[in-house]
Amino acid sequence: MTASYFVPRDEEWQPQTPEEKLDLLQSTQQIKQLPMRYGLAVDSRNIDALMELFVPDVQVGKDLRGRAELEKWYRKALSSIQRTIHLVGNHILSFSDADHATGVVYCRDEVESDGVWTLGHIQYWDTYERQEGRWYFVRRRYTRWKVVDKVVRTTSGGESADLAAQELPNAWPTWNEFWH
Repeated sequence: MTASYFVPRDEEWQPQTPEEKLDLLQSTQQIKQLPMRYGLAVDSRNIDALMELFVPDVQVGKDLRGRAELEKWYRKALSSIQRTIHLVGNHILSFSDADHATGVVYCRDEVESDGVWTLGHIQYWDTYERQEGRWYFVRRRYTRWKVVDKVVRTTSGGESADLAAQELPNAWPTWNEFWH
């Protein structure tokens, strides 16, 4: 991992005034929501919500910029797989100043492709920026440890008397809009 994604505590920006300390707490909470909102947006295929998590001039690959280009990229990537489940775990943040931070986010993902589910472990190396009072992703760098399992699961039935199964992802209106 490079220093740009994690700054050791003794080099990290530290607020000095009570106002700065309160702002740091609020910023931390807002930033920690970004990966969870990302997971929900991807899993529900809510492309509009997904785009709102990134700065307007987000870099896409080496040569492209902007949310419109990012949307094209995600539509293509998410169309090549079926259902997904992202479970966000550890989230470590470092602030370089009041409006810039980096983070490392752990995630367990499950991805369905051609009826086969894979379970894996991801680490995202994130860069965040506050613009006009709101925190955004500037960049998410996806790094994967491994795919730990492959399981064929049923796609219909499987309901028990106590719990309804197979309601998601069809319960999200954005899921159906994405596929039609």
